Amino acid sequence: MIAEFIDIAPRLLAATAAGIVIGVNRDMRGKGAGIRTLGLVALGSALAVVSVARFSPPALSGVLQGIITGVGFIGGGSILRDAKADEVPGLTTAATVWVTASIGIACGLGYWLPVFLGVAIFLILLVVAFPSNTACARGWSPFSTDGYVLVVRAAKSGMLCAGAN
Repeated sequence: MIAEFIDIAPRLLAATAAGIVIGVNRDMRGKGAGIRTLGLVALGSALAVVSVARFSPPALSGVLQGIITGVGFIGGGSILRDAKADEVPGLTTAATVWVTASIGIACGLGYWLPVFLGVAIFLILLVVAFPSNTACARGWSPFSTDGYVLVVRAAKSGMLCAGAN
């Protein structure tokens, strides 16, 4: 019982901590899925994996498929298309929920290297991409020499910056 606790507790705590760390970034940006939501998504994913892996390893594949499908529904609920503004807000939140669930799965399996790398890369992407995406939307580009840029709409859902003078 104690050995099992020592094995399972760090997996569940690591999953919850990873979800919370990612959630802090989302809460700071005022997004819908934050600390509690992402902590629970990661914990739930890890809990499902740990539970099934202990009692029925052959069923693990089905559980992973179920988690990914279920998280797809949660993510889908965060995506609302605004046809008038020609925008699709919520895509990053949906992707955040999906990646957080995947990190929870890795925690549940006790596969630590992908957990640490995944959280690090994910946070770098969220922190670095936010200011560059905002600057690009305002018309700034690192490729321009005098501040004038050509802003190209990509599939009417995002912007790519390219220098043009």
